[in-house]
Amino acid sequence: MTTSQLVTTSPLDERKLDPAIALASLDETAPREPHRLFALKHGDCFAVADAYGDIRGVGDGFFRDDTRVLSEFSLTVGGRSTSLLGASLSQDNVLFTANLTNLPIESTVGRQIPQGAIHIERVRLLWQERLYERITLSNYSREHSTIRLSLRFAVDFRDMFEVRGSTRAKRGIAHTAEIDQNSVVLRYEGLDKVVRTSAISFSRTPDKLTSDRADFSIAVVKRGSQTFYVEVGDTTADRPDNARFRAAAARARFGMRAKRRHGATLHSSGRVFNDWMERARADVALLTTELATGPYPYAGIPWFSTAFGRDGVISALQMLWLNTGLARGVLAFLAEHQATETSPFSDSEPGKIMHETRKGEMAALSELPFGRYYGGVDTTPLYIHLACAYADRTGDMAFIDGLWPSLCAAAEWVETASRSTGFLTYQRAAESGLANQGWKDSFDSVFHADGRIPKGPIALVEVQGYVFAAFRGLAKLARLRGETERAEGWELRADEIRQKVESHFWMEDLGYYALALDGDGQTCKVRTSNAGHLLYVGLPEPDRARLVADQLLSASFNSGWGLRTLADDAIFFNPMSYHNGSIWPHDTAICAAGLARYGIRDSVVRLMSGTFESAVHFNMRLPELFCGFTRAAGEAPIAYPVACLPQAWSAGSAFLLMQACLGLKIDGWTNEIHVTRPRLPIGIDSLVVRHLSVGQVAVDLTFQRVGDRVGAFLADTHEGLVPLVVRS
Repeated sequence: MTTSQLVTTSPLDERKLDPAIALASLDETAPREPHRLFALKHGDCFAVADAYGDIRGVGDGFFRDDTRVLSEFSLTVGGRSTSLLGASLSQDNVLFTANLTNLPIESTVGRQIPQGAIHIERVRLLWQERLYERITLSNYSREHSTIRLSLRFAVDFRDMFEVRGSTRAKRGIAHTAEIDQNSVVLRYEGLDKVVRTSAISFSRTPDKLTSDRADFSIAVVKRGSQTFYVEVGDTTADRPDNARFRAAAARARFGMRAKRRHGATLHSSGRVFNDWMERARADVALLTTELATGPYPYAGIPWFSTAFGRDGVISALQMLWLNTGLARGVLAFLAEHQATETSPFSDSEPGKIMHETRKGEMAALSELPFGRYYGGVDTTPLYIHLACAYADRTGDMAFIDGLWPSLCAAAEWVETASRSTGFLTYQRAAESGLANQGWKDSFDSVFHADGRIPKGPIALVEVQGYVFAAFRGLAKLARLRGETERAEGWELRADEIRQKVESHFWMEDLGYYALALDGDGQTCKVRTSNAGHLLYVGLPEPDRARLVADQLLSASFNSGWGLRTLADDAIFFNPMSYHNGSIWPHDTAICAAGLARYGIRDSVVRLMSGTFESAVHFNMRLPELFCGFTRAAGEAPIAYPVACLPQAWSAGSAFLLMQACLGLKIDGWTNEIHVTRPRLPIGIDSLVVRHLSVGQVAVDLTFQRVGDRVGAFLADTHEGLVPLVVRS
């Protein structure tokens, strides 16, 4: 299939990468597929480069606060590009290393240097809004050599939305470069009157330094090496050196260790499986940013390295059984940014929970609504659901009491928004907003069976499930607070929603739930993975849940690598599309958790196996999504060209799948561990959950395969401290 065909049949929603960028990312001369890129992050800064360590300005770069402050950063040796030996990220995601060698070149005195004589190592890290790089040249030839090394750099100060394809009628002022002996400073004054600066500093004085290039002649004796350092920040460094590099690396590694220590850890009998769990945990830690309200998992790199409401809530739900602090941080942040006024431009209404926040120039100038945007129909009920799940997991009513006014305001918004139809619906209030506002938010992700795009307001099936879970959970919390009348009202509302979903969304002829209802109350009779989210919240009656499960597990949805978002007989089905037939690991995990809820645990084990094997092919890192082609012997899953990698809810899917396999639930009210019909992943004979918090105690819980059964037991030191209830 041609590149143009691939792009035109992969509709991206308004938030996603422009197709022209997707086209560039497939250019054979500049491969930019996500699985060939390497990302570093610290705070509100991140950097994306290729395996050579080069930044080439397609979608990669060094970004600070949604602005690209380094758009090109490429290295040549002897006037030629280098040859790649290998590239890797450290296990903790702190250090990127590229190992390169030279092509045939001439030294500065005209002597020939054969290919493979010079080893070039580039080691890079981010710390406190600064990029640090160490470049080492080692000479393995038989002669002393003086090597010409050049670094080409550029800074375009593009807003993230410009990088993603948005065009602007006018930009700010780019100032003339300030060139010193060892540094170049570039400045841009935006239309928002903010001056943004990028300063590039070198430890070695270049032979020639211009506004876009530094040339060095580096003498390296045979069997010797030479090292120099580069820093990129908002100010110059007096003199980058080894001490500064090592100090930044030590602080970055210490900070990452601290984040990875939060919560329980998993260790199994499978070495490769452990590698996946470690990488997933490291990716969640990498994307988690410490905000004033606590830790928050940013959605994904590069396009969504910021706080998203839906993504943060789902990531926190995935990790809740292991790490309750993440949920607490997400809830606190979203409560603080809850809408208090009505604005069509930002799609905000009092009580509504934020969808997205941005810090760039375009957001500051309101050229687009995403500075603080509320156009997500599912975020508010999911926020309530997370709060209720957090309370059930921890019993922490003190935190819930502090959150209670926010939860009540969110519930009031859901009630008000549902009043006209009885369902929670969406329709953007301004043309600048998102047309579709569920998690499948591309322009054609909601449609009728004949391909018609429905008119709004639209009621998505999974959103009604989230509302059901929200009111049911709130009713329980209200009873605990002694608010009996309010509890009874919410219980009644949850029952009404269940009945209305069963009567309006169920398609008797297809034995499945419809995707949505349109503004005329007509059913979008399309089978999608959205129905699996109803199983996750426990809405369907058991017989219907079984019918949904059977279809989700059939070849129409189950590719062998995971669950497709759309059945393969739908009119818009395309395994290369963004939402209409691709595989999203978080979606597969939510559906799997739903299957486990209804006791279909053996199928969950198979889904986890397919997801794990996908991760192996993607170097232990599940992307945001990948193509939904049917699995064939000897073939690997096919990457989606512009997916985020890493992505928080893709990394978190490993842990939700594991919880679904183990049948594990922690009751924070009684401080008991409940294990129901546990299963272990295929090929794993034992697994230990270490430092699992239950009330004020941390325990080690072991699962052991014995014949065709799996047993669960606590370490001897914990017996009697925490009740373990196992149901086989």
